[in-house]
Amino acid sequence: MRLPVPLAAEIAAARAAARLSRLAGTGGGTTVPGKLLWKLDPSAVDRLAARLPLGSALISATNGKTTTAAMAAAILERRVRLAHNRAGANLVSGVASALLDARNAQLGLFEVDEAALPEVAMRLRPRAICLGNLFRDQLDRYGELEHVAERWRTAVTALDDRAALVVNGDDPQVGELARAHSNAVVFGIDDPRQGRSSLQHAADSKYCVRCGTPYEYLTAYVGHLGDYRCPACGHARPALTVRATEIELHGLDAVAFTLALPDGDQRIRLAVPGLYNVYNALAAASLAHALGASAGEIVTGLTRFDAAFGRFERIAVGDRRLLMLLIKNPAGANEAVRTIVDGAAPRVAVIALNDAIADGRDVSWIWDVDFEPLIPGLQMLVATGDRAAELALRFKYGGLDAAAIDVVPDLKAALDRGLELTQADGELVLLPTYTAMLALRKIVAERGFVRPYWERAA
Repeated sequence: MRLPVPLAAEIAAARAAARLSRLAGTGGGTTVPGKLLWKLDPSAVDRLAARLPLGSALISATNGKTTTAAMAAAILERRVRLAHNRAGANLVSGVASALLDARNAQLGLFEVDEAALPEVAMRLRPRAICLGNLFRDQLDRYGELEHVAERWRTAVTALDDRAALVVNGDDPQVGELARAHSNAVVFGIDDPRQGRSSLQHAADSKYCVRCGTPYEYLTAYVGHLGDYRCPACGHARPALTVRATEIELHGLDAVAFTLALPDGDQRIRLAVPGLYNVYNALAAASLAHALGASAGEIVTGLTRFDAAFGRFERIAVGDRRLLMLLIKNPAGANEAVRTIVDGAAPRVAVIALNDAIADGRDVSWIWDVDFEPLIPGLQMLVATGDRAAELALRFKYGGLDAAAIDVVPDLKAALDRGLELTQADGELVLLPTYTAMLALRKIVAERGFVRPYWERAA
């Protein structure tokens, strides 16, 4: 018979594991203590969460959940003490580690992996859930979008009636979830000047969630996100509770928009670019508003927000700069390319493609990315990572001269090659997949140009 271990002893053991992980240099202790706690007693996560006097809020999405959570934290952290998985460890173990690390926290704010959301929600019983989008991503792990959407529907159905559900109405799969919950907040973009009248070829949710007929789009903003309507059954984007209007894109430096809240309009200027960051800001603002933040607190928090690590992060390296932007699926990569080209097409780029479990073993998605807009201004591409050769082939088929492609699989050597090709006072664009992003940041951190992501986030 297994004797129960006191929660205090479990917490002490898990925190000791975190300290050992940091001392050993194997990481920031963002997952190890949670894994140990989970192994000792899965119910300990539930009990730790129950200690938070203001409960928890969860954020999930295929693209943008780390940035959305960081934006929400920037809004909320001046009014409440947060337990927040800032380093991006978003499985149950990462949430558990954040709960262990947060002493005297009042509110839990956790980004959650799409597949882990139902279990995390079951254990934490959140007072709010924010669902940003569903894009095709890691099909070998998640399966099709409909599979993830069904799991999310299960989590929403189990949500307490008093809890707030915040959803992106511009995503057909996600917006539909608002109809299953009585306390729903729906956000979206309402500025046709910034959209297209038709979907890109790599759009994911093209068909009506009710009858399967292709949607018609009045405006498509990012991938399949937009103002849609089914011509057969009439299923359409739900009415928006929170909107972004009058959007102004300022190249690679910023984006401004009017945030239309139920209690008035506010002008927002973000120090990060792109329409996708407008969506992230809308999600963060909608969630914070549902948790009681005032319009003034939302404006202040979003205005002072800086990029989350590896997500349009600028790092000074001697007399040059790195611009690092995570790419991991066609929709996100297309928006990264669109934003970069609209700002100033780079002369040199380092693009890193890994195929670790956290990236997805299947890298065929690179053939659905519209890399072609980069090519006219690109004088040299450094292709790197575990699948550097496939990436180089993709660009050769895209029209880039083979003489302008360096295949350098080793990430450290590729970074050095990119910096060598970048002129003094210039900016080197890095587009890595997830594990490559972590590895490149570690290299730069070891050279003293940036703090490790778990320290920067602390």
